[in-house]
Amino acid sequence: MITQIIPPLVLISNIVFVLVVLALVFKVPSITSWIGKHSVVLGLLVVLASIIGSLYYSLGLGYEPCELCWWQRILLYPQLILFLTALKHKDGGVFRYSWRLTALAAAVSLYQIYAQSGGKSLLACTSAGGACLKVYVHAFGYITIPVMSLTVCAYLLLLAYISKKHD
Repeated sequence: MITQIIPPLVLISNIVFVLVVLALVFKVPSITSWIGKHSVVLGLLVVLASIIGSLYYSLGLGYEPCELCWWQRILLYPQLILFLTALKHKDGGVFRYSWRLTALAAAVSLYQIYAQSGGKSLLACTSAGGACLKVYVHAFGYITIPVMSLTVCAYLLLLAYISKKHD
């Protein structure tokens, strides 16, 4: 049941992401100011949703995380502590630290998307029959687990950008 809910939620979040980018481009201060003011809480919610989602897929459904999935987790999971600490201390500067982890996680997810889409394998785990090529979720013609990870990264990077502009 939840597996049927997550991909539509990702699709809706992708649409919201585009709308927020458009609000930035067309300088809609009411939206970007609100996001900037609440960027730490929003970052915490994004990270928390990604952790719950990834744990649901692996522990709840038994989808074995591949090597690249583990790297994405290693880069995203510690951000929960960063954002909780930032929230406790009212420190909007958390994005100065988190963006580096997020950018690395985005690079890993981009590579995994590339490999799953038939791109040239650079690692053993993405070679023919490799665990990192296994597609557990494929919805709306593009939403896979690495796309979900990239969506999280895109949101965190966008929040970092808006937070910096808001300061």
